[in-house]
Order: sequence, then structure tokens, then C-alpha cells
Amino acid sequence: MASRSGSDQSQPQPQQRRITRTQTAGNLGESIFDSEVVPSSLVEIAPILRVANEVESSHPRVAYLCRFYAFEKAHRLDPTSSGRGVRQFKTALLQRLERENDPTLMGRVKKSDAREMQSFYQHYYKKYIQALQNAADKADRAQLTKAYQTANVLFEVLKAVNQTQAIEVDREILEAQNKVAEKTEIYVPYNILPLDPDSANQAIMRYPEIQASVYALRNTRGLPWPRDYKKKKDEDILDWLQAMFGFQKDNVANQREHLILLLANVHIRQFPKPDQQPKLDERALTEVMKKLFKNYKKWCKYLDRKSSLWLPTIQQEVQQRKLLYMGLYLLIWGEAANLRFMPECLCYIYHHMAFELYGMLAGNVSPMTGEHVKPAYGGEEEAFLKKVVTPIYNVIAKEAVRSKRVKSKHSQWRNYDDLNEYFWSVDCFRLGWPMRADADFFYLPIEQIHYERNGDGKPPTTTDRWMGKVNFVEIRSFWHIFRSFDRMWSFFILCLQAMIIVAWNGSGNPNSIFSGDVFKKVLSVFITAAILKLGQAFLDVILSWKARESMSLYVKLRYILKVVSAAAWVIILPVTYAYTWENPPGFAQTIKSWFGKSSHSPSLFILAIVVYLSPNMLAGVLFLFPLIRRFLERSNYKIVMLMMWWSQPRLYVGRGMHESAFSLFKYTMFWVLLIITKLAFSYYIEIKPLVGPTKAIMSVKITNFQWHEFFPRAKNNIGVVIALWAPIILVYFMDTQIWYAIFSTLFGGIYGAFRRLGEIRTLGMLRSRFQSLPGAFNACLIPEEKCEPKKKGLKATFSRNFAQIPSNKEKEAARFAQLWNKIITSFREEDLISNREMDLLLVPYWADRDLELIQWPPFLLASKIPIALDMAKDSNGKDKELKKRIENDNYMSCAVRECYASFRNIIKFLVSGNREKEVIEMIFTEVDKQIDEGTLISEFKMSALPSLYDHFVKLIGYLLENKQEDRDQVVILFQDMLEVVTRDMMDDHVSSLVDSIHGGSGYEGMSSLDQHSQLFASSGAIKFPILPSSEAWKEKIKRLFLLLTVKESAMDVPSNLEARRRISFFSNSLFMDMPPAPKVRNMLSFSVLTPYYTEEVLFSLHDLEVPNEDGVSILFYLQKIFPDEWNNFLERMECSTEEGLIEADKLEELRLWASYRGQTLSKTVRGMMYYRKALELQAFLDMAKDEDLMEGYKAVELNTEDHAKGLWAQCQAVADMKFTYVVSCQKYGIHKRSGDPRAQDILKLMTTYPSLRVAYIDEVEEPSKDRKKINQKAYYSVLVKAAPPNINSAEPVQNLDQIIYKIKLPGPAILGEGKPENQNHAIIFTRGEGLQAIDMNQDNYMEEALKMRNLLQEFLKKHDGVRLPSILGLREHIFTGSVSSLAWFMSNQETSFVTIGQRLLANPLKVRFHYGHPDVFDRLFHLARGGISKASKIINLSEDIFAGFNSTLREGNVTHHEYIQVGKGRDVGLNQISMFEAKIANGNGEQTLSRDIYRLGHRFDFFRMLSCYFTTIGFYFSTMITVLTVYVFLYGRLYLVLSGLEEGLSTQAAFRDNTPLQVALASQSFVQIGFLMALPMLMEIGLERGFRTALSEFILMQLQLAPVFFTFSLGTKTHYYGRTLLHGGAKYRPTGRGFVVFHAKFAENYRLYSRSHFVKGIELMILLLVYQIFGHTYRSAVAYVLITISMWFMVGTWLFAPFLFNPSGFEWQKIVDDWTDWNKWISNRGGIGVTAEKSWESWWEEEQEHLRHSGKRGIIAEILLSLRFFIYQYGLVYHLNLTKHTKSFLVYGISWLVILIILFVMKTVSVGRRKFSANFQLVFRLIKGLIFMTFVSILVTLIALPHMTLQDIIVCILAFMPTGWGLLLMAQACKPVVERAGFWGSVRTLARGYEIIMGLLLFTPIAFLAWFPFVSEFQTRMLFNQAFSRGLQISRILGGQRKDRSSRNKE
Repeated sequence: MASRSGSDQSQPQPQQRRITRTQTAGNLGESIFDSEVVPSSLVEIAPILRVANEVESSHPRVAYLCRFYAFEKAHRLDPTSSGRGVRQFKTALLQRLERENDPTLMGRVKKSDAREMQSFYQHYYKKYIQALQNAADKADRAQLTKAYQTANVLFEVLKAVNQTQAIEVDREILEAQNKVAEKTEIYVPYNILPLDPDSANQAIMRYPEIQASVYALRNTRGLPWPRDYKKKKDEDILDWLQAMFGFQKDNVANQREHLILLLANVHIRQFPKPDQQPKLDERALTEVMKKLFKNYKKWCKYLDRKSSLWLPTIQQEVQQRKLLYMGLYLLIWGEAANLRFMPECLCYIYHHMAFELYGMLAGNVSPMTGEHVKPAYGGEEEAFLKKVVTPIYNVIAKEAVRSKRVKSKHSQWRNYDDLNEYFWSVDCFRLGWPMRADADFFYLPIEQIHYERNGDGKPPTTTDRWMGKVNFVEIRSFWHIFRSFDRMWSFFILCLQAMIIVAWNGSGNPNSIFSGDVFKKVLSVFITAAILKLGQAFLDVILSWKARESMSLYVKLRYILKVVSAAAWVIILPVTYAYTWENPPGFAQTIKSWFGKSSHSPSLFILAIVVYLSPNMLAGVLFLFPLIRRFLERSNYKIVMLMMWWSQPRLYVGRGMHESAFSLFKYTMFWVLLIITKLAFSYYIEIKPLVGPTKAIMSVKITNFQWHEFFPRAKNNIGVVIALWAPIILVYFMDTQIWYAIFSTLFGGIYGAFRRLGEIRTLGMLRSRFQSLPGAFNACLIPEEKCEPKKKGLKATFSRNFAQIPSNKEKEAARFAQLWNKIITSFREEDLISNREMDLLLVPYWADRDLELIQWPPFLLASKIPIALDMAKDSNGKDKELKKRIENDNYMSCAVRECYASFRNIIKFLVSGNREKEVIEMIFTEVDKQIDEGTLISEFKMSALPSLYDHFVKLIGYLLENKQEDRDQVVILFQDMLEVVTRDMMDDHVSSLVDSIHGGSGYEGMSSLDQHSQLFASSGAIKFPILPSSEAWKEKIKRLFLLLTVKESAMDVPSNLEARRRISFFSNSLFMDMPPAPKVRNMLSFSVLTPYYTEEVLFSLHDLEVPNEDGVSILFYLQKIFPDEWNNFLERMECSTEEGLIEADKLEELRLWASYRGQTLSKTVRGMMYYRKALELQAFLDMAKDEDLMEGYKAVELNTEDHAKGLWAQCQAVADMKFTYVVSCQKYGIHKRSGDPRAQDILKLMTTYPSLRVAYIDEVEEPSKDRKKINQKAYYSVLVKAAPPNINSAEPVQNLDQIIYKIKLPGPAILGEGKPENQNHAIIFTRGEGLQAIDMNQDNYMEEALKMRNLLQEFLKKHDGVRLPSILGLREHIFTGSVSSLAWFMSNQETSFVTIGQRLLANPLKVRFHYGHPDVFDRLFHLARGGISKASKIINLSEDIFAGFNSTLREGNVTHHEYIQVGKGRDVGLNQISMFEAKIANGNGEQTLSRDIYRLGHRFDFFRMLSCYFTTIGFYFSTMITVLTVYVFLYGRLYLVLSGLEEGLSTQAAFRDNTPLQVALASQSFVQIGFLMALPMLMEIGLERGFRTALSEFILMQLQLAPVFFTFSLGTKTHYYGRTLLHGGAKYRPTGRGFVVFHAKFAENYRLYSRSHFVKGIELMILLLVYQIFGHTYRSAVAYVLITISMWFMVGTWLFAPFLFNPSGFEWQKIVDDWTDWNKWISNRGGIGVTAEKSWESWWEEEQEHLRHSGKRGIIAEILLSLRFFIYQYGLVYHLNLTKHTKSFLVYGISWLVILIILFVMKTVSVGRRKFSANFQLVFRLIKGLIFMTFVSILVTLIALPHMTLQDIIVCILAFMPTGWGLLLMAQACKPVVERAGFWGSVRTLARGYEIIMGLLLFTPIAFLAWFPFVSEFQTRMLFNQAFSRGLQISRILGGQRKDRSSRNKE
């Protein structure tokens, strides 16, 4: 009663509080006491505040007392308020307490606070705890846990209140509290398994496999516990490990659950039918053990150590010992934090700890102390973390700090790989155990501070004991490309040499190679080979120099011997070669003259070659037998190791990666074909035709040069030859990439067709095959009851047909219905289809037992009945014909049969009067009889059918309404129907019928009509209305109604394109080859892990409504792009407009609807949680008994009776066991404390999906006691779940979370790249054997989730006959293609890569790695091998692919599967796409330097190495060569034109129309316009959607300017890839997944593209102009256009594409705004804190950032590259009219004088402006005027006297501009020198001048085009899809009006 009266008095209170709360929501008012926003140092008071919030509504005074106590406690925790935010928090809390004291006192019921608290405590205990005492339900268990915690807090407060008032606590309360305290210890929030003693009745704990694992772990017999250990109930093995080794409590709890689930899942797979008596099976243990320790055992073998896994001899103890070993490993792994990236470091730690474990169990006694052995680091809390993990962690952290200082030099610091590889040599045991603090592993380089400050190059004098790099040094250099793939480059170079020799000598026919002399000359390739070998050996030494500290003697010896032997061969081969000739060619003669002229002996050379080739021959033989190679590489015998030592250094990874013989054969064939094609093409088209012209050019003598020639006596016009051959040789090295694209398209297409892709690609195809669909469902998605042998081989590929289900197999039909309907309802929930479409697509849930036929979904049967009616009406009594016509259409006959059966059932069901029953019975018997005899039509009149049909439809309508008042109408309807049947249809038979009706009635006199009126009229004759009407009945009536009334055929159902694509892909995938589904209980368990940083979780209403500058809001945009989905959404919400949503309070739904169409976290979470839904449904289908099956899944979901509840709990328990989803929200803790809305949204997700788990890194300040010290921060890995909502509280629920595990970390977790570190901290919370890595931009679908258990079975079969897969690749569907044309290109390109590209990589090429997500990892495999990504800063920028490299190197196997797909979003605007491509190109640049690529390049066999090259870095390198070709060609032409050689040679016909050159340039332009991308794209679209579609899409793409986009992105790739290799500067670029396409400002585009595109575009333009101006005299215009058309295209694209693809880029208003913005930006001063967006100066400084960190090599390369800009001036000054007649060198000198004068004048003016402009204003102006006058007069003089022309002025500009730019570049490269000289200011001014000129060049054409309004129209039409562009026009009109209004208001 107390509580009641309390609430009565305080009624107005909450009201008022609510108001204040809403008013001050934004500021530091009430809302801050959201109990979550608590400073981290006061984290302990959060539970008290939570309780206060919970009880506030009913007992405000209790809430006040809780808050008061919280304040006291806060003060105790941090008395000095030293923590961050503590002072503000306390103040605000105090203010609130002062405010609330009096009002709550008024509302107090009892006399004193103590009494009030006591009465409330008792009330709470009774109401919540006693009521829930024995809870079997999962939800109740959660509530009880919460109740105990709350009671605990209340008691704490109660005690404090009683102390202040000096009152004793009641005994009764104390007793209650003792119970509560005891239970609170036990009832802790759990993750999946509640392991406390009271929870044994929970569904998941009842599973025998779980019980078996728990019992096995609790077997602690014979373990020596420490003396002072307090035992608790249910001790297990892991508790003992914790006590002995000092692991953290939460880590133990986490790994306990992990281990139990692992064992349980493996155990149930071993024994599908376990015994009643649960005992863990040995085989299950052995399997898990084998997987966990495979890497450890391999490591022990590699280092030649005995493994520490010793099993006891007594059989009973074996199981316990195995569990101890596994538990120990998992506990180490679970607490290792960043060490998890270093798997062999973990092996080292484990090796020693397991040895100690063995010692303790064997009872070893220490010889020193005579006591039992104890672990080196053991005993106290957190011992393992503090003493083992932290020291190693500190090394990583310090190295990471250095990596930030020397940004681009990887060689200056050790990354994760270096630290890990330290443990690959036996030297690692020098570390000792316990680890020695002075071991070399812990040294850091000694860097004196003063040495850095002086900046002089002298190294420090003291000895540096830094370990240095290990095994490999990542040095920035292009040589890595040659070094990693040396075999490939050598092969291509030797082929080129051989082909040139053959073409040059003799007839040029390839046959001529067999003639003696030519053959001899070709043999010289071996000399080249030896030279290349020497180069490789030198490179190895130079590039590995920094790793010499850690190298073993053997490795050093090998490097030295390699160089020596290579050098020896370089001498031996040429010498022996020279002696094979009698009259030697020039080169051989020289050698002979050195070594004496003795006679020739060819056999020597042959002998030398044989010896030289012998290792290669051996390798060739081994190549054919991969088995032997695998054995040799893995073996640890000394003799084998010696053999292998010479061929490649012994490494821990990369051994035994070879595939089976068949795979080898497949990819070898692929490459052999490709190489033959390529070489033939190169020889016949490029090399052979060039030989003739070259010989001709070499014979011409040219004397008349047009410039000052330095080498007038050079022989053979060697410059011309180089200019001619260079582009062709470049293309020769690049065009393999083109051939690869062609071949991969062909092979990928063939493979795809064999995998049955695109068999069902349209709705029509789906309709025609729908009958076999239920069979396919049951074959693929339903576990087989008993196994029949499966068809294998080719036949199975061609014929995968499923038997149609016989209609009587009810269970199969029921299962199909459940699955199919689940898919369709998920479509409806996603608003892809409308209610009507859903009704048409659904199959009946409740199969009608009385119908003996399968019921197809109505969309197949729609309109069949009305058509059949017409046919019957006009049939004129021809029964056979009608029957044939109906049977022809299978669905029609089904529809007719079903309708007749349903009609009969319904009539029989409704009619209940006896007489009526007889009549009905007779009619139906008669009809059935006629049907059987086949005389129905001839006997009955069919013309009356339509009227019967109308009556029946009316009847169904009434049944749908089911209202009492319609009863009379129904009766009349029945009479009408009877009349129609008896009178109109059966008139011959009617007499007998009527007689029978009246037979025994005695009413003969009355006419039959009166008789009718009494039939059906009596009260009990008809059941109507139907009460109660079951769901099944309603569904049946609705279905019949649809069948009868849908007149138009449902050909376009579903109409939504996405729904069509999904449904057809899904149906198609069922006909592909996939493993059969296991039962859910026997499937492999898996988890999904999503890293999340700070992206959108849910769009806020504000985000949705705010319009951008075009007046387009996100919501408007989405409504335009997805109009049908918007309407479906409104229909689902039962609103007609947006305003209706607001009234109906459906705004949350609106936010969700929009977020599901963006790239948000909520979309990803919804998609991934489909897995769980699918598992629950599948578990139901597996477990349900027949009657449950017939009841259907819906009935269980809505669970009404207890039986269904139990089944539902079981389904959920199985789903829990098999699936977990962890989202790693790194900053969730920080967001929560700062009240960031993201935290609230994430909480909302957790409440929506209770099984979702969120992991985050918590930073907690630990207040220090004395004032002086700074507070220490502690870091934790935390896992939380949603807390259960308050029971029956009327208040709006405050979402809360519960901490499950909190594991302390050694320090900040993010040391390397953010994403992998984020994944790594959360990976310990995942469970299961598979791990799917999913990114934030992905989505999943219900129907795909159903196939997950099939996919996981792939882990159990060997795909190549050698090894099990370690990563399963999946295909993706890019869902952002509909936004704009760019997004469409991007999504097409991406789709072709993730389908056809990866299909080919996986099989036959066997080089698929891991490209981002949605791949599924074999979790245990990767857990012991360094995780699912690598994390070293910068080098692992594309972190994902390194997981693939790592997996392959460690003998994993990556496959690709086409029958399941995951959605994925991509970037949509040009700037985002460019950022993304820049990131990928940067990443590829870093990969080029990485050890992984080097190892793959060396450890793969030749052909697999080719595949690896062309699909990773080779693609980027080829792209770069494509651009280089243009440069080389144009600079070559510049040289020819300016020197006058081209004019001199123009008489040569072959020189004029040079076919090979045109071919080379054509192949260059092929690559340039995206041909490489377009081919696979065409093939894939053709396969999956038909080749006609593919062709039309291709043409559309050309019209929407796809080549422009591809040419542009070519520039992006080249620039960033090249720059990364030269200077570094790669960084993670957040691409922003926003999707409202907005207008980018001119300045922004300029900043993004000026260096990567604009500068290069202008340079090429100048080259082309010069070529045009000075070459036109002797060359036809057509030839020029043909040769340079693709280059002009490239120039135009690079300069203007960003503006072309910029939304509203040609609108005059925008152009004006952009111009002012650009002006402001370019003139703003830079300085500290001014961002690059604000000022040009800051941007300019930032743009050269990479040069600061580049090494000497980078700077030198930069200076050499800038020298090219001085050619222009040198060449062009001789072409002026002034200097026509002199070719003296002086001219060039004078031109430099001119430049210096100009620069000097500029400098004086600027200095003058600073010095004089204030005081000597007039003088300064006069001087400026004088300078101007002088300049004009000089110009006039020049024009007047030596006839300077306008062309000369242009030429001068073309000559001097590049020079200035070259000087600028050099100055930037040597910035420190220039700054010391004091010229930096001038350089900056000059640079700004250049930027302004470039800006004007770009801006003018755009502004000119913007004058014409149609340009803007055209651009919008081209960029966006139709709906959106229309919407955009409308919104602009509206926006215009809005602007006018606002301006008027201002006035």
C-alpha cells in the first residue's frame, strides 16, 4: 500500500520533471544524469544512478537518496576532482540534489528517510525477486539477474542512509540481503552460456553436448591447488590455470565459454546421435587440439625443439591434460592484446608456460628450494598481463612511435612482422624464461636528441645495439618489382632479345633460328641471363643490408656466394661464347683480343650452358611433381636443408604451398597459351615490322640540325632509334596485362557457365522452372533424412534436375512453404514489395489437408480461372478438346482443380442443415461422376458458368468480411447458386434431382419454386458468420479470392527490380553445386565480426530533412530514387503521406527506412542478423514434429501454448550455439560518456537485436591520490549486451547496456592501422569455427542467409585434393549502382572483379587472396596464425589482402563460391571514388615493398607467380607503364621535331607511316579507355543477365562517358602508385560513404586533382602543341590526328573530367560562387593552424609533405625527373624568328639571362613593396612604371627590328613556362637548402603565380560553357537516373522561390 499512496501524492512531480527535461535536453540540465554520461574515473557510481532513474517514477525520494549517495561516493572516489570532467559532473549533480530535495521530501511517505528506504527495499524484494525465484526462461533469468543487482545497490544506499541517521538495519532485511549478495555473485550477466548452478534448467544448458563439455572441464581431480586458495562451487580446470598463472578473471570467463562451445560443436558433429549419458568424446578433443596446435608443433619442428605437449600414460588423465593444454593456449591468446598479430611470439610464450604446467602436474620439485615447481610469472592478479604481455607490448609501442617520426622509411623501425620473425630463429631462446630484460629483442636504437637537432649526417658515436630489421627490409624503390618477380622479368627480357636477334638477322622468319649463325647469336641470351642474375644478387645484398644484424651466418654466406657465383658466370659465359666463333662479331672480338686468339671451340660454351642450366633443369623436373617439392620444402632433414639452402633461404612460412598435379596442369595450360599468344603478337606485329625502318634510319646520314647539336658525329642516328623503340618496348612489357584481361574473360565466362550462372535470370525463366523449385529447396536447404549416394562428375554438372514433389508429400511441401514465405515476408519488411504483391507471392502456410494437390503461389495462377471460364463457356460440349487445352497449361489445370476442390470444401463446411446437406451431396456426386466419365461438358450447359462464378465471388467477399449483418444476403446467395446449378446447368438432370428432394416430403402439390425458398433459410442451415475464424481459414478464403478475381496476369510481380534480381539469383543458386545442408545442430558454428569507427549508425531526422545547396534533402533524394519502396513503406505504416507518419508517431520507422537505403551500421546489422533468423527457422524445421510442421513456423513465433514455447526456446538455444555477431565499436565507451547520439543508436540496435554484442575499447582514468601526478589511464577490451527492459514500467524505457567481460589491456590498443587493430581487440569475443569478416558498408539478405550452413560445409572438403580451405570467398552484389552514372560504372567494375575476376583467381589460377569482405575465415586456423588481417602502420595499408597473403604462405587455401552473395556499398561521387582508388593504389605501392609479395614471388612456381603478379601489383605497374608510354612517345617526338631529325627523315616512307608504332599506341589507348575493365564486365553481365542486356549496357556506358571516367582513374592510379613507391606518403583515406550527390567547389576539385591530373594534363598539352606547331610543315594533319587522338582525349579528360562529373558543374550561379571561393582560397595567407581548405599556402606546404619524409634516393629521383622541363627551352629558343640563322650555344645562354632578369625584377618589386611602399609611395610607383615602360619598349624594339612575330611570343611562353616549373620542383625538393638561403618566400610567390595561371586555364572553358543553359541540362541528364534528374529540376524551381522569399524578408 505504501508504494501506492506514495505515488498518489507525488503525482504532479514526474510531469513537471519531464517538461524540464525536454527543455534542457541540449544543455547541461537534467539530461546529463542520464546514468551513462559519467566521467570514466567515476565509473563505479553508474549503477547507482541507473537504479535512481529506474525507481524515479514511482518513488522520487528513493531516487533522490540514491543520487545523494552517488554524490558522496563520487567524492570519496576522486576527492580532488582530478579526473577529466569530474568537477563539472559533481557540480551538476549537486545542483540537481539541491533542487530536488524539498519536492521529494514533500512526497515522502514514511517518517524518515531510513524507514522510506527500508520499506521500499522490502517491497522491491517481494515484488521482483521472490516472484521470479525459479526462472527457467531466458528472459526471466535476465530480469532476475537485474533484480539482484538492483537490490544490492538499494541495500548499499540503505546502509549509508541508516549510518547517517544512526539506525540499525532490520534483521529481516539483513537476512534477505545475505541471500541477495550470495546470488549476485552467481548471477552475473552472461554472453551465451549461463554457467551458474541455478541455470541448469535453461534450454541451452540442457543440450547433452554442452553438458558433456562442462563436465569434462570440471574434472579437477589431482590438480595441486595453491595453499591459500578459497575454493568455490563448480571449480573447473580454467580456475586452476588462473590461480597458478595469474590470468584475469574476465579473460578466464570468456575463454571458458569459448572452449565449451568449441568442444560442444565439434562433439555433436562427431556423434550426430549422442548417448543419454553425456561424456565428451576423445575424437572431438583431438580434432580441436590438432587445429589449435598445428602451428605450434610446426614451429617446434622448425626450430628443432621438443614440443611441450606431453600426455600422461594413464588413460583417465589424458582428457584432463588435453583440456589443460587447450585452456592454457586460449587464455594466453585471449589476453595477448597486440601480440596476437605475432603468432610465433605466442608459440614462444606457450612453449615455456606449457612446460611449466607439465612440471607442476608431474609434481617436480625444485632442486634449489625443495618445494614444488611454481610458474616463473605466477600467482597474483594480472601477473600474466603485467609481466609477460606488457614488456613485449612496450617494444611494439615504442617502435610504433618511431614509425610516426620517420614516416616513409620502413627500414628505420621494426613492424609486427619483424618482431614476430625474431621468433623464427633458434636465437629467440636467448630471451630466456623468465625473459631477460637485457635481451637484444628489447633494445631500441640509441638516438641522441642533439644529433637530431644538428641535422648533420654523422651517425652517433656510441654502439647501437638495436636488433634491426629481421629477414627483410622494406626499402622504397622501384627495384622491388624486379627483385620480387625476377624470373618473370628475366623471361620477358630474354624473349625480347631472342626475338630481336631473329628478326634482325636473316629473313626474319622464325624458322631462320635453326640456321647456324642465327642460332649462335640467339645463344647469347644466356650471357644476358647471367648478367641479370648478377644484378639480382647485388640487389639482394643492397636491399637486405639493414637486416644484417639479425641474419645467421648461413644466410650471409649464401648472399656472398650468390654474388660471387653470379659474377663468375658473367665472366665464364662471354669468354666461352667468344671462342665459339671463327670470325666473331664485334663484341666477341673484343673479348678474344683480351684473352688471346687461340682456335675456336664451341663445345666449351655448350658445356658451360649445361652446367649453368643444371639447377633450372632440376627445378623443372620438380615442377612436374608438386608432391616431391612439398616434401622437400617441409622436411627438416639436414641433407635436404642443405640442398634447399642454395635455391632459397630457409623460412618458416612459404614452405609447401604447391597445389595438386591437376590444378598445376590447369593453370600451366592457361599461362602457356597466353604467353604463346602474346609473344607471337609482339613478334609479328610490333618487332618484326620495325626492323626494316630501323635499318633504313641507321643508314641515313643527317648533317642539318635545327638546334645546337652536342654530338653531331654520333653514329647511326642512335637518338632516333631510341625514340622509335622506347614506346614499343614499354608496350611489350605491358601488353601481357591486356592478354590476361582477354584470357581471363574467356576462361571466367566458361567457368561461370559450367557453374550454371544465369540459368534463371528473368521472371519468365523463374515461372517456367517454378515446379522444380520446391524440390530444389528440399534438396539444398533441408538436411537429408537418409543419405542417397550423390551424382558426381560432368554428368552431374549438366543435369542437376530435381524431382517434382508429389503432392502427397506433405512435409516437403510444408517445409518449402515455411522457407519460401519467410523470404517473401522479408521482402515485405524491406519494403521491396507491396501488400498485394506479397499476397500473390505467398504459398499457404497452413497446407489444406483436404486438397490433394500442391498449392502454387497465386502469382503463377493469377488470371488462369477467368480464362478457363471463358474457354469452358465457349467449348460447345467438346470435352476432350477443352481438357487438352487446360492440361497444356500446367498451372491452369492446377488452378481449376484447386478452385473446384476449395469450392466443394467451403460449401460443405458452410452447409450444416440435414436436408440441405443431402441436396449438396447429390449435386456434387453427380458432378464428380460426370468428371470421371469425361462427359461433364456434354451433359451440363456451360453457358451459365459465369453467373455461378459471380455468385460465388460475392459469397467469398462476404466470408472475408465475416459480419453478422450479412447473414441474410448469404442465404439468398446460396439459393441463387442452387437455382443456377439445378435450373440452368443441369436441366436434363433436374427432374430426377427435384424428385429426390421432394421424394419423402409429402408436399407433392406445391410447386418446386416454393420449395426452394425454404431450403437454406432455416436458422441452423448455414454456418455464418464463422466464429472463431482461425488464421488458416482466413488465409484459405483470401487465397481463393485472389485466384478467382485477379483478372490481369501477374506477369510483373514483383515489380521492384531489386526484388526480381534477388529472387532470380536465389532460385538460380539452388540449381548450382553446393554441399548438402546438415541439421542446424550438426553444422559448423560461426560468428560475424564488423569493425566500426565513427560512421553513421542511423540517420537522424535532422540529417534527413536538411536540404543541401541544391535544395535536395536526403529524404527527398531517397524518395526520388526509390519511389516504389517509399510507397510500400507508407502502405506498411498505414499512412498516406509523410505528414501522416508524423501524426502516427512513426518517425523512428522513417529513420530506419532511410538508413536501410544508405550505408549505415543499422543496415549491416539488420543484414547480418538475418543469419540468426534463418537459423531459428531452420532449427524449427529440423526439430519440429509433423503436427508442428503443419501448424507452421508462424504459430511457434507467436508462441501461444507451452509446448510451442519450449520448441521456440530450443530453436533460440541452437541459434545461440551456432551464431554470434560482434560489432567492434572502438569508440563506443567514449561516445557514451560524451552523450554522443551514436552511442544511443548503437544501444537501440542492441535492444532491437538482443543477441547482438558490441565490443569496445574503454579508456578509464584511475584517479591518483596525490595532486602532483597526472592520472593514469587504463585500457580495457569490453563486451556489452543490452540490459533487459524494466518490467511493467509505464515510463519510457531508458535503454541500458550490461558489461559481460572487461579485459584489461597492456596499453592503448591502436598501434598500427586502425581497422585491423579494431578487429583484433574484438576477435577474442567471437565464437565458432568460421568467422565472417564483414565491413560497415555491407548488407545481407534473408534468402542468402538460409544457405550459410551449406557454405560452411565447404570447410570440411578438400577442394584441390591437397588441403582444406582456410578462407571461403563469396561473391558480392554492389547495391549502390542506381545513384549516378559514376556509381554505376564503379559498381559494374567492382561487380566484375568480385565475380568473374575472383572466380578465375580461385580456380584455375589458385591465387585468390582476401580482398576485403565478406569472406569466411577458418577461425581456428587464423587464430593461431596471426589473425584475420595485418596491422603494421602504412606498410599494411590494404590490411585485408595481407590476410590472404598470410593464409596462402602458411599453407592455407582460398576458394571462391558463387552460390551465395552478400550486398556491398561503394563510393558514388567522383571525389570519393578517386579517394578510394588513391587508397588502393597507395596500398598497392606499399604491397610492392612488402615481404609478403617478395615471398610469394619467390616461393610460387613460375606460372602461379605470373598469376600473382598480374592480379596484384602488376595491374598497377602496367597502368603506370601505359601512362609512361605516352610520355616517352611524346618526349621522343619532341626530341625529333626540335632537333630537326624528323624533317630530315621524313623522306623515309617507313618512318612516315609506322605500323608497329600505331599498334603500340592502340594497345596503350586500349588500356587507357578502360578496355581491361570493360571486357570482364561485358562477359559477366552477359552470363548473368543475357548478352543482349550486356551489349545495350555497354553502349549506354559509352554514351554516359565511361571512357572519360576510366581514363581519369588511370591517372589517379598511376600518380598515387608511383608516388608511394618513390616517396611514401600513403595514408588511410576515409572515403566517406555519403550518398547525396553534392556539388564540389572548384577549389576543392583543384586541391584534389591538381598534382595528380591537372599538372600532368597541361604538360602533355604543351608537348602536343609543340609537336603540332613545329612538325606541321612536312606532315599531313590526318597522320597527326590519328597518332595523337587518344592523347588529346587523355589531356581533355585529365583536365576537365572532375568538372564534367560534378553535379550542377555548369550552372552559372554555382560558377560565380566557385570563382569567389577560389579567389579567397588562393590569396589567403597560411600559417600555424590554418587548414589546407582555408588557404592555398597551407595546402601547398602540405602537398610537398611527402618530400620531407622521402630519403636521399627519393629527392635525387625527383630532381632528375624535373630536368625534363628544361628540354623545351633548349629546343625552342632555336626555333624563334630572331634566332633562325645561328645555331650557336650562346643563344641558349642568353635565354637563361632573360629568365634571370625577369626573376630579378620580380624579386626587386616584391622587396620594394615591403620596404618602400609605406614611406616612399610615389618613388615606388615611379619605379614600377619605369619597369613597365622598359618592358614595352623592349617588346616593340624586338618586333620592329628583327621581326619578332606573334608565334614567337607564344613559343617564348611555351619555352619559359616549363623551365620555371622545373626550377620550382627542384626548389621544393631541396626545401631545407632553399630555406637556409632565404629564397623560400620567392619560391612560394612564383608557385602561386603558376597556380593562378593553371586555375584560369581550367576555369575559362567551364565558365564559357556555363553561359549556355542546355549544357547544364545535358550534364544532369547524363549523370543521374531519370527519376532523380526530374526531381532535381522540380526542387531547384522550389529552391529558387525559397531564396527570393528569404531575400525579400531581409529587405
